Amino acid sequence: MEFDAGYLAEWANLLLRWLHIITGIAWIGASFYFIALDNSLDPPADGNRLVRGEQWSIHGGGVYYKRKYINAPEALPEKLHWFKWEAYWTWMSGFALFVLIYWGQASTYLIDPAVLDLPVWLAILLSALMLVGGWVGYDLLCRSRFGENETKLLAAGAAMLVVATLIATHLFSGRGAFLLIGAMTGTIMVANVAMVIIPGQRKMVAAMRAGETPDPKYGAWGKQRSVHNTYLTLPVLFLMISPHYPLIYQHHLNWLLLILLALAGALVRQFFVLRHSGRRNWALPAGGALAVALIFVIAAPRPDPRFAGVEAPPFQDVQALVASHCAQCHAARPTFEGIAVAPKGVMLETPQQIRRWAAAMRQQVQSEAMPPGNLTDMTTEQRAQIIAWIAAGARVE
Repeated sequence: MEFDAGYLAEWANLLLRWLHIITGIAWIGASFYFIALDNSLDPPADGNRLVRGEQWSIHGGGVYYKRKYINAPEALPEKLHWFKWEAYWTWMSGFALFVLIYWGQASTYLIDPAVLDLPVWLAILLSALMLVGGWVGYDLLCRSRFGENETKLLAAGAAMLVVATLIATHLFSGRGAFLLIGAMTGTIMVANVAMVIIPGQRKMVAAMRAGETPDPKYGAWGKQRSVHNTYLTLPVLFLMISPHYPLIYQHHLNWLLLILLALAGALVRQFFVLRHSGRRNWALPAGGALAVALIFVIAAPRPDPRFAGVEAPPFQDVQALVASHCAQCHAARPTFEGIAVAPKGVMLETPQQIRRWAAAMRQQVQSEAMPPGNLTDMTTEQRAQIIAWIAAGARVE
């Protein structure tokens, strides 16, 4: 049995995405749990000065007793549970997806000629440099004098995110830029685990097994990077789902919307961090809600003068436009190279199908999210005709 490349790519997309979600849940769950545990420890009841805190908890019908040591316990147990593969597999599956979709189909998803008409090789090279450069820049910040002051480090990190977002949204398509910033942030998170947290823990364990006192700087570094990771989690989760929402990534202020959404996610995460430590600050989720409300106002659909005053054409003209610009992908048997099945199951071959998806088509056509990268050279006049037909009731008689 023979399968075409598009069909195999679709299966690879599905399986890699599933793996990414599975491992991401495991990583995020462990991260959230340990941050919550760290912030809800009580002073040790026995007064043990080696212990920072302890917790009694109940879950799943069982009672648990946990203790966190300031630096090292009196004796190290033979068996230790490590948490690392969840992070590694989340990044590997996510990077494989990025390569499959945004590098493998760069001319469709990464490049937008209306933003910058880059050669495929250059777009891939620049995006790779941003993935690496994001980690290098962040790591240097943490190791610099800024790393000694969390407030200054937060300000410098936020400035770096703004600069990276501005660069990405002025080099790549909106969809590609959002995913690239997400991939860059995810790379920072997993590199924190692989390059700082785990190596530091190995050195601490080696010192304890040798009967020596571990250097406390490794614990401090690991704690710092772990806290950073937990605040980056919710912004990254948004960026993972952003390809489904062109009203955000195709907006002319998409860079600002991305920053506001990242801020909203960080504020919501901070609320839960404080709650686990016995404090509540409703200003934080309120700030997140305000950021989302501001995004709603900025991205709210407004009348586009380019599409004003256009008379609705007969359906035959609309069907011809859809056949020329949409049905190459949105068909029972797509003819566009690399597409094996109609994206999202949307088919636009018959009058009934076109009418069924008219409202969704309007959003995609008006935001210029489709055709992706305007590969079929749909003109403003043609977009205006489709929108006018939909506004007039999407009649197919």
